Amino acid sequence: MKQLKVLIVDDEEMVRKLIAKVLSNDGMLTYQAENGKRALEMISKYQFDLVLLDIGLPDLSGYEVAETIRKKDLQLPTIFLSGKTEESDIIKALDAGADSYITKPFSPSMLSAQVKSKIKRRREISYIPVDKNYLVRGPYKLDLKTYQFYKKDLEIKLTSKELKLIKFFMENPNQVFSKEELYHHVWQGTDTDDNSITVYVKYLRNKIEDEPSKPKYLKTVWGIGYQFTV
Repeated sequence: MKQLKVLIVDDEEMVRKLIAKVLSNDGMLTYQAENGKRALEMISKYQFDLVLLDIGLPDLSGYEVAETIRKKDLQLPTIFLSGKTEESDIIKALDAGADSYITKPFSPSMLSAQVKSKIKRRREISYIPVDKNYLVRGPYKLDLKTYQFYKKDLEIKLTSKELKLIKFFMENPNQVFSKEELYHHVWQGTDTDDNSITVYVKYLRNKIEDEPSKPKYLKTVWGIGYQFTV
């Protein structure tokens, strides 16, 4: 299973370390940002599953960060973790686009449960098939009975390996997968290598992208792997 990536945004280093320890103990991969500007830079560079956000940051407020996140990525869950307990603060945070609001001090087990719950819920919301026989992502549709693949209702002929690859990407949108992860999940131990995966991704791009040299959907995340964004 893919390791969950959480960005912790707080100007207090001890708080960041405490939260990181709680989530790391529960198997999550954590990143840290000490201010709003750094957080937005990291969000634009990396693919996170959730952001934990304090209100009182030294540059941008947590509200401003949340509003920017929501404008850029409707699929990224955001939880405020703050010492402010006034109802007006909670309402303002939710209005800014937060999915939840947790007050400090917090229960480690409750925090971890909230994080996993919000990520799970957002993934369920992001996947709403036309019906159970189809996978639909952006302009693409995969018939799970006939394994016919369409872009804007025009059929595109794919090989069996290409179909397996696009099916996996469509089932896991907006997530970054290394070649090793693709090998494990898609090829499932059959004989292939890193070069083969690179070739199949190239073949797939040539068939599904309008401009394969400038892919809009099947992207390379340099130094990490590939990501199907919709």
